[in-house]
Amino acid sequence: MVKGADAVETSGKATIRTAPTMQSWIGTSRTWYSSPGAGEDLKSSERIINEVAQGGRALDDAVAWFSSLEQDQQRAVLHEVVRFAMQAHASVEDAREGLLRSGVKPTMTPAVLIIREPTVEQMGKIINLPPGEYVKSFRVLVSVFAVADARRRETDCRGSCSHAWHNLS
Repeated sequence: MVKGADAVETSGKATIRTAPTMQSWIGTSRTWYSSPGAGEDLKSSERIINEVAQGGRALDDAVAWFSSLEQDQQRAVLHEVVRFAMQAHASVEDAREGLLRSGVKPTMTPAVLIIREPTVEQMGKIINLPPGEYVKSFRVLVSVFAVADARRRETDCRGSCSHAWHNLS
């Protein structure tokens, strides 16, 4: 279950809805996670982040989308990416590989932070960086999530996945 989310049980299947405050930041209506085949029910930020993670969208396209958002929306998206990376159990090894994919120089603040342990604590520091660091942070965090999520899809979800975010087509 997503931390801080409401849970609703519908006909024996758990359905998760994000917290209303996050919805208002992104400017969308209800966000439902149900399975299978509910990829069309994901809000745009979730879809874009997961498309990048699954190779269906270029990172640069996602960065252009992210850059077009208002500052408070960008911060909310960074929180989403961190939550997704935590759910995928991102490790420092995932962080190192993700950093290489991100296109961010290894001397930039988000890059320096992400390769330190504990990863979860470092992700918390990254999302609290000033707004001037948001785009670099997004590149790093989405890339780390992509690596961690690919690993999880290969191990935990192989052959029997019903996660809506893994069934985007």
